[in-house]
Amino acid sequence: HVKDNMRKECKCHGMSGSCTVKTCWWRLPYFRRVGDALKDRFDGASRVLVKNLGSPRTPNDRRPNRRRKSRRRRRKSFRLFRPYNPDHKPPSKKDLVYLEESPDFCVRNQQLGIIGTRGRECNKTSIGVDGCDLMCCGREYHTQVVEVEERCSCTFQWCCVVKCKTCKYMKTIHTCS
Repeated sequence: HVKDNMRKECKCHGMSGSCTVKTCWWRLPYFRRVGDALKDRFDGASRVLVKNLGSPRTPNDRRPNRRRKSRRRRRKSFRLFRPYNPDHKPPSKKDLVYLEESPDFCVRNQQLGIIGTRGRECNKTSIGVDGCDLMCCGREYHTQVVEVEERCSCTFQWCCVVKCKTCKYMKTIHTCS
């Protein structure tokens, strides 16, 4: 995607802004643009099955014109996939595909090393991934008010001593149930 979105930039050189000499170069696309495009492709990724093309070749299998064949194979490699759902169209070269569903990260699964989200602290006001709606996977969350002690009003004393007060305040904590 980065290569496909390179842009050409030029600069003119010459007396009084005349363009007697023109220097051009290829410039990388803006990072945000690449990220947004990849996120769109990720959101539209489709599950596929791999077509069975017969017996696999062994490493000792040598054929003439191997370079030409590998290029052709590379061009047709995206045709090795067929949609998991027969009602969907086959993926193109630029589509993102996946072979199996991701595990459910909301639920604890010790066998896969997934700790789940139960008991995790979340941010009630956030609409991002740290927000209670997403992090708790649509489940409820508990709210509690706790007293927190922190170091505050710290001052640096001459040579190597930092003195702080201890401040206590009430903090609202939300945790996934």
